Amino acid sequence: MTYEALFEQISQKKSYLCIGLDTDIRKIPAHLRKEADPVFEFNKQIIDATADFCVSYKPNIAFYEASGSKGWESLQKTIEYIPKSHFTIADAKRGDIGNTSGLYARTFFDPSASGLEFDAVTVAPYMGSDSVIPFLEFENKWVILLALTSNPGSGDFQRLEANGAPLYEQVLKASQTWAGADRIMYVVGATQAAEFEKIRMIIPDHFLLVPGVGAQGGNLEELSRFGMNAHCGLLVNASRSIIYAGNDVDFAQKAKQEAQLLQQEMAIYLDKYCK
Repeated sequence: MTYEALFEQISQKKSYLCIGLDTDIRKIPAHLRKEADPVFEFNKQIIDATADFCVSYKPNIAFYEASGSKGWESLQKTIEYIPKSHFTIADAKRGDIGNTSGLYARTFFDPSASGLEFDAVTVAPYMGSDSVIPFLEFENKWVILLALTSNPGSGDFQRLEANGAPLYEQVLKASQTWAGADRIMYVVGATQAAEFEKIRMIIPDHFLLVPGVGAQGGNLEELSRFGMNAHCGLLVNASRSIIYAGNDVDFAQKAKQEAQLLQQEMAIYLDKYCK
């Protein structure tokens, strides 16, 4: 999906919602566990209920890897089921030496190799350019670099001073030489809203993937006000607050209600701040 096509979807749906499919077999409603593939059946119903209100889905790969080959089968069926109109993100946080990164890229971008084809993959940039470039060698695919995350330990390294600026700022600046705003996004946690103005001065045009809204308590209005650009430039992720909004036979309807509430709020901020 191109930069322009993503913005078109955002504009049409009045939404910049990304739904995280962090599907834990231990948390899905009990009545689904009799299904041949409970995880896929859960995901399928979540997608059916929420597709009109979001522009992206983001399976967290760890939730599928933990179940071995069955988990990978569930993941493959899920990614095939997601409508082609939606931007798909493999939340894998990979990053290794060049040859290994090339294999990780093939895993998520080459369906003839793995059976999976995502639009984007999250990548840890701290081994440098040669660990990221192999992902960018796949035409029309995106890399989403970890920049300033929302976890409590994010300050341990990301905010350390390097050449007179925090390390995460160095990542933002250096990575712009690897590819443009049409190929690279950045993860910036919703709980870091105070940094959005500064970040936008460094990367005014790039999309930001913003986790931390919903269960983690990020402020949607604040991050939209400071993080949005003329092409929206935001994919705001909510996972648990949507997919686990209910835990009974009506779980999908409860997820739909939560997704719709976020979409309605996003429509207001798009009209107000996307200029």
